[in-house]
Amino acid sequence: MAPLRSAAAAVPELLRSSLTSRRTLLDKSLLLVLRRHFSAETNPPAPPAPLPDDDPAATRALRLLQHPEDSWDRDELTSLLFPADEFPKDSLKRLRHIAGHLQSTEKTLGFLNFVRTTPLAEHVHSLVRSTCERILDLAACEPHSEEKLYAVYRAMREKGIPLSVKPAVDLLRRFGRALMVDELNSVFREIDPEVKNTHVCNAYIDGLFRSRQTREALKVLDEMLDPDSEHAPSDLTGEIVFSALLRREFVESVTDDEVAELALKLGQHGIFPNSVKLSQLITRLSKSGKMEKAWDFLQKVFRLGGPVEAGPCNALLTGYGRVKDVKRMNEVLVKMKEMNIEPNVVTFGIIINNLCKFRRVDDAFEVFEQMQGKGDRGVSFQVKPDVVIYNTLIDGLCKVGRQRDALELLEKMRQQTGCSPTTITYNCLMDGYCKSGEIERARMLFDQMAEEGLGPNKISLNILVDGMSRHGQVNSAVNLLREMQGRGLAPNAKTYTSLISAFCGVNNFAKAMELFDEMSNESGIAPDAIVYYALISGLALAGRLDDASRVVSKLKEAGFSLDIACYNALISGFCKRNKATVAYELFDEMEKAGVKRDAVTYNTLIAFSSKLKDFVRARKLIGQMKSEGLSPTVVTCGSLIHAYCLIDEVEEAMKIFEEMRSSSSRIPPNTVIYNILIDALCKKGEVERAASLMDDMIARGVKPNTNTFNALFKGLWEKNLLNKAFELMDMMTEQACKPDYITMEVLTDWLSAVGKLEKLKEFLKGYDVSASTV
Repeated sequence: MAPLRSAAAAVPELLRSSLTSRRTLLDKSLLLVLRRHFSAETNPPAPPAPLPDDDPAATRALRLLQHPEDSWDRDELTSLLFPADEFPKDSLKRLRHIAGHLQSTEKTLGFLNFVRTTPLAEHVHSLVRSTCERILDLAACEPHSEEKLYAVYRAMREKGIPLSVKPAVDLLRRFGRALMVDELNSVFREIDPEVKNTHVCNAYIDGLFRSRQTREALKVLDEMLDPDSEHAPSDLTGEIVFSALLRREFVESVTDDEVAELALKLGQHGIFPNSVKLSQLITRLSKSGKMEKAWDFLQKVFRLGGPVEAGPCNALLTGYGRVKDVKRMNEVLVKMKEMNIEPNVVTFGIIINNLCKFRRVDDAFEVFEQMQGKGDRGVSFQVKPDVVIYNTLIDGLCKVGRQRDALELLEKMRQQTGCSPTTITYNCLMDGYCKSGEIERARMLFDQMAEEGLGPNKISLNILVDGMSRHGQVNSAVNLLREMQGRGLAPNAKTYTSLISAFCGVNNFAKAMELFDEMSNESGIAPDAIVYYALISGLALAGRLDDASRVVSKLKEAGFSLDIACYNALISGFCKRNKATVAYELFDEMEKAGVKRDAVTYNTLIAFSSKLKDFVRARKLIGQMKSEGLSPTVVTCGSLIHAYCLIDEVEEAMKIFEEMRSSSSRIPPNTVIYNILIDALCKKGEVERAASLMDDMIARGVKPNTNTFNALFKGLWEKNLLNKAFELMDMMTEQACKPDYITMEVLTDWLSAVGKLEKLKEFLKGYDVSASTV
């Protein structure tokens, strides 16, 4: 912009230079424009045609005009060009010839300005105006036209030649599209008040918007909206404003509320956004969570007389569907009826689709009946459902397990003229049957679709392959894949993902790897991240860490990164193999890769460190876990407690336990932790302390299980506390805790040795344990 402004500023000086001075390219171009204009030919020869010999007045006037403008003999010029009080008929032709022979833009514009000051100026007004406008028009067709246009404009301003509406609008449009903000503002400010009108303001506002001068454009618009304004907005004003403000680049500079308020102000002048732009505004308000604002705005537009159609209402319904407000969706439909806004098939499609998503299929069917004039809720319409609506309802029925109703609807669909089932229809049905485990029925539909001339697509294949794989028919799924490949239907990454995951699930990793190689090598399908994740997780969980590592390498070569599930599976696998170094390296790699570690990651490593008796690292991991915003879980604490108990550091374990059951703790101990401590205390001979833990356990509402009682029975047996054992047996009955083989083994050996088998038989009466077991 800087070079352009400097060039424009230099033009007046250039125009004042004499004929003998060196002219710039700009001067030459402007002179060429003038010559083209004043010549009668489209492509005139150079030099211009000579003046007629029989017009000595014109010849004399031209000689006088060669002098500097400030030394022109204006009286003589007037007498030569306008010799009588009446304007001669051939004067316009003479003036045109003279202007065409002046050798500079400066002189030409000066001559036109002189003509405007003569007593008969009213007769040449059209000549001056048309000539100047033609100069501007031709300059606009030249290379670098914006620079030349501004140069001509500045010269006209210096000569006092005003712009009329048309050239003013053209200049504003050109400078606005060229993003010449300074020139745009200059022209608008200098336009004569009587020329400035709505068209001029529209061109200026459009230029400001294009130049991202949004707030300045809105100020001009506010002036136009003023009741006393002489430049009231027009439909074009609205088109310019809404086109600009609803573009993505203006989202941050102007809020949705401001656009809505502006639309209502324009609406008071009878100017409204068209249906598409109104829908865009409703959508933006809806997506920003301003549903009530959107609905209120739409009703105000209607009250102002705006042409509200189904499109904006559909945008509103979509918004209410997004927030799952079914009640409001129904209200909008009723309101459309009251306001004589005809809903279309899209309107009903939105409502039915959302109701099906919310699993309110019966309500969706009620709307389906309403749209055909069959509803019993007092509101009905006459809109013929299309294939999309039928498919939506069939899919909704299948998702709630009502496949039989879906098949009945399929038959109704066949009966409606021009509404035949599609591949999507069958895909919905097959998906429903596969999810309910009716694989054979899904296969029948698959074959039926082909018989009806509806070729199954990749989605059809994937639905059936996935269904078979999930319900133990993975070999049948492979056979179907081969069959479809023979028919020319190629699988995609999802097809292989389903099969690979299924084979991993049954520990058939050889077949999983075979399919993986086939996918990438033979079928030419680049495995996606999901395929890699399924294979890596499956191999890691199965302990096949070498194979998992090889797949990890391929994943990274393909440009993917491991996800949290894969990292956790690999870390768990390496911990089980006691490969601490690799496990910790993966832990560090997660941070470098930007994968946020979760509680599973930390708990796995804390348990592993505790198992290795590396309590320093375990404590460090807990601290790191907290620093990352993760709270230790019962699994975290349980791992440490169990590890301390294993090395006979019961008091350390009890310290953690006391922290857990303190009032400030958010991790109350569970049955597993109580059992670990009770068992450890009994093994140390501290049976009374173990028993008190069980009392605390029951008091806190933590239910003891068979393992709890077994640990105490063993401890009491070591101490031969028979009466306490009888109390524990009664408590076990009260707690409805069923004895297992360990309970029977301990009690049988102990009670038979002390001659109390009858007590054992009495204890077993409440359980499904035969006397022969005793």
